[in-house]
Amino acid sequence: MKLITYNVNGIRAAETKGLSSWLIAQNPDVIGLQEIKAFENQFDWTPFLTAGYRVYAESALKPGYSGVAVLSRREPNAVVRGCGQDWIDSEGRILRLDYDDFSFMTVYMPSGSSGDERQAYKMRFLEFFGPYAESLSAVLPGLVIAGDYNICHQAMDIHDPVSNAQSSGFLPEERAWFGSFLERGFCDSYRTLHPETVGYSWWSYRQGARAKNKGWRIDYQCISLSLKDSLQEAVIHPDAVHSDHCPVSLVLFEGKSSS
Repeated sequence: MKLITYNVNGIRAAETKGLSSWLIAQNPDVIGLQEIKAFENQFDWTPFLTAGYRVYAESALKPGYSGVAVLSRREPNAVVRGCGQDWIDSEGRILRLDYDDFSFMTVYMPSGSSGDERQAYKMRFLEFFGPYAESLSAVLPGLVIAGDYNICHQAMDIHDPVSNAQSSGFLPEERAWFGSFLERGFCDSYRTLHPETVGYSWWSYRQGARAKNKGWRIDYQCISLSLKDSLQEAVIHPDAVHSDHCPVSLVLFEGKSSS
């Protein structure tokens, strides 16, 4: 079972660069998208529908801002939009699909890079999200939380940890939160399989950062520990250039899990 997460930084702009063709060619079972920056009726989903995907989108109230979507070949048992918190759900940040054997959540965690107000919002979100995710994991058979976390967990996840030590996305309190989040019963699928590999999923548009591979790893597929033994493959795809992010894929072998 192949799962892909991708912050597309505007799905309409990404589609002009071949987004749907690339994703469909990968043949995933589930695709989680973040920052679609569109209402569901503002994008032509025909390529995905023709390829056999069901489309579920959760947009922000503000036009052209945030928003997430999940494309699924399988019909879910339930579609859960948001998390029940208006201050989060109005920004279209969370969407979850429940299946018999696992659940898939796409999440677009806030960025704090625009100033103190948004950094405070980000920390408030993180404070809520950790216990929220833990409570879900306790009652769901297996949970995949895929998306843009807007946090580099370790020094190896960022090209210059020294100069970025006080940058939003690599602040000590954000990194500590990520560690505490994993301790709630999750694992970072990519780092589990690639403990020493340097790989990035986002590059600034400034100063040719992508060409120089001066990036950050802020896009993750974290999974419940109940799915850890099912983990077969985790890949970052830097050659996909539809966005300032790149996709991250995960392969789980169904029918194998640990208690």
